[in-house]
Amino acid sequence: MAKWTIDPTHSEVLFKVKHLVISNVTGSFNVFEGAAETSADDFSDAKITFSASVDSIDTNQAQRDAHLKSADFFDVANFPKLEFTSTSFSKKGDREYILKGDLTLHGVTKPVELAVEYGGTAKDPYGQTKAGFEVTGKLNRSEYGLTWNAATEAGGVVVSDEVKLLATVQVIKQA
Repeated sequence: MAKWTIDPTHSEVLFKVKHLVISNVTGSFNVFEGAAETSADDFSDAKITFSASVDSIDTNQAQRDAHLKSADFFDVANFPKLEFTSTSFSKKGDREYILKGDLTLHGVTKPVELAVEYGGTAKDPYGQTKAGFEVTGKLNRSEYGLTWNAATEAGGVVVSDEVKLLATVQVIKQA
């Protein structure tokens, strides 16, 4: 069984959410960790775990970040981590996979399905074996109790319920 861990230096975890339903706000979680265990060279039997520190949320705007950390949204004081545990990782095509698992966010655990593109495996200049993946998906934030919103003058909403997820992940094979 090979063990792999996320290389945070060469990985990023992003999200996009519509603001005023006309443009996206992009944010990231800057502190995260994850691991995979697999006996298959193509990762087809991988068991995956991931967690992110919600306090590390970064939307490039300090006032918005403080609001996101407050009880209106993520409530970091009571729910400091976002956690994911895979239930399956199945091959869909040559480099395409479907990752299913349980996502815990804001004290709520729900099943999610994510698309994964396998970028390949290579040795770095230091002799470490690394593999790359791009993970994409969507979730409905209100299903996790993240329901804060405000109405616009025209009766629309400030923040959409749909959140797009995008993670570019490089993992290092452990000796």
